[in-house]
Parts: sequence; structure tokens; C-alpha cells
Amino acid sequence: MTEQQPYRVVSRHPGFELRRYPAHLVAEMQIQASFTRAPIEAFRPLAAYLGGANRARHPIVSAAPTMAAASGSEKIAMTVPVVQIEGEWPGAYLIQFVLPATWTAATLPEPVDARVRIRAVPGRLAAAMRFSGRWTEKAFSQRATLLGRSVTAAGLQPTGAIRYARFDPPWKPWFLRRNEVVLPVVE
Repeated sequence: MTEQQPYRVVSRHPGFELRRYPAHLVAEMQIQASFTRAPIEAFRPLAAYLGGANRARHPIVSAAPTMAAASGSEKIAMTVPVVQIEGEWPGAYLIQFVLPATWTAATLPEPVDARVRIRAVPGRLAAAMRFSGRWTEKAFSQRATLLGRSVTAAGLQPTGAIRYARFDPPWKPWFLRRNEVVLPVVE
């Protein structure tokens, strides 16, 4: 089973859940592309990192639906979601693979590809809206607008960029896909 990024539901509000996410690690890559193309272009280098493109040359071999270390002694579940965040300029996106909680900054090997960065993300409080459907910019944008309005109506203050989260592989039928928009809020 695919490991899911952990969180704790703090409260439920009309249109969203308020969640507490613990600190975690991500492998990320900045991409200059359309909303739809950015995750596609980032997938190969990020997956290659998980597959062993690292300085330690410790390949993590795919053993679907888990990932197995080269030694075979430890299985590491793939983690979802894949996160997309708008970048600092138009048409730029930050694509992140949330890494399994079993890894630490000290135990993760350094990526070979200089475009792939490993970064610690601090714990945070965030509002999240879950939905099913296609991975279109319009679908995510509509939910992001609704989430922003719902958060403000609940008396909460947004404090960062909206995150677009995809939980399923592209071959899963669109009507069964789990997607989320997540908005960090002030504590």
C-alpha cells in the first residue's frame, strides 16, 4: 500500500478540513512549464532520484507498490501526494514528491541531478479541500478559489501559497482520482 503523508484533522468546516501536518522532507524541482506539463516534466528526474540517481549510488528499486532498498532489507513505501505549488514567476511551478517519514535529512542520499533538491518542510496548520476528477488547471483553480473563500469565511487567515495535491497515478480513471487543494493558515 502507498504511504500517505500523515496529518491530523483539527476540525471540520463547511467546505474544508483544518489539518495539522508534521514536519517532513520533500524531493523537489522547479519547472518552467504550463500547469499541466510541469508535473509531467518533473516526474522523470524526481522518480530517477528515488530510483537511485544519487551520490551514494544506493538505488531504490521499484517493487510496486513499494520501493525496496538495494540491499533488499528495507522496504520503503512510495508516498503521496505529489504536490504542485505556483512558483515565483508566471509559468513556474515547484513540484514536490513527499518522502516517506522513515527517512531523515541525514539518511537521504544526495541527488545526482542538480535540479533535484531535498528540503525539510516545517510542520504547519492548513485547510484542505478534497475532490475527485481531472487534473486540469481549471479544476484546481476553481477549488482553490472556493477554499480561499471558505477559509476567510471561517475567520482564518491564509499564510502561504496554495498547494495542489495529486494522489493517484495517471492511469486511474479520472472520476476515481483523489485530489486536494491545501492552503496554509496562521496558527
